Amino acid sequence: MLKDKVALITGASRGIGRAIAIRFAQEGADVAFTYLSSVEKGKALEAELEAFGVKAKGYRSDASDFAAAEELATQVLSDFGKLDVLVNNAGITNDGLLLRMSEEQWDQVIRVNLKSVFNLTKAVTKSMIRAKSGSIINLTSVVGIRGNAGQANYAASKAGIIGFTKSVALELGSRNVRSNAIAPGFIETEMTEAIDGKATEEWKQSIPMKRGGKPDEVANACVFLASDLSGYITGQVIQVDGGMLT
Repeated sequence: MLKDKVALITGASRGIGRAIAIRFAQEGADVAFTYLSSVEKGKALEAELEAFGVKAKGYRSDASDFAAAEELATQVLSDFGKLDVLVNNAGITNDGLLLRMSEEQWDQVIRVNLKSVFNLTKAVTKSMIRAKSGSIINLTSVVGIRGNAGQANYAASKAGIIGFTKSVALELGSRNVRSNAIAPGFIETEMTEAIDGKATEEWKQSIPMKRGGKPDEVANACVFLASDLSGYITGQVIQVDGGMLT
């Protein structure tokens, strides 16, 4: 479904980002991806993606840094020759009740989750406009739709991504550049493994499908939005949440 396409995925060293990178490679896309922590993990993912017969390259880059994002986009275009798909996946949490939340907690989450989306989208927009083609996919969250106690910073960042996604869709639609968001619900990743088992089970029982989602299930939605099958879809938020917000 993604043969001959080049995709850039931020925060792909683990969890949902890693699943997206693998699914894209399985579908024939050449994959550029970013990571921040382990160089070894980055190299290992490169090799894993290349095993599908595609070109893959990891970049150690901080998407929340404006200059670094510009440099990354330039380097990816130089290395791959074009860029068809951008997946803004990099994100963090730094939870706390509003009364106890520090300015640093607020600023860090807004910078990493929201500013990074602005940085990289702006960095790739010119090349997509010139090509008169492109798909921008932003990972938001059900928390950005309904809010969550103890996550005012995270909810604000993810709600901001939705507004940004819709605005970009309006601005770039006439250039055949699409902008959509995916809002995962409770997805079982390394992060959720650290949560108390009883709390996890309670969450699952509150979901109509009575289970958590898999990273691959989010990745599949990304494949659809990256492919030509979604050629007339832009400005949308697709919930991958098992019916949580139905």
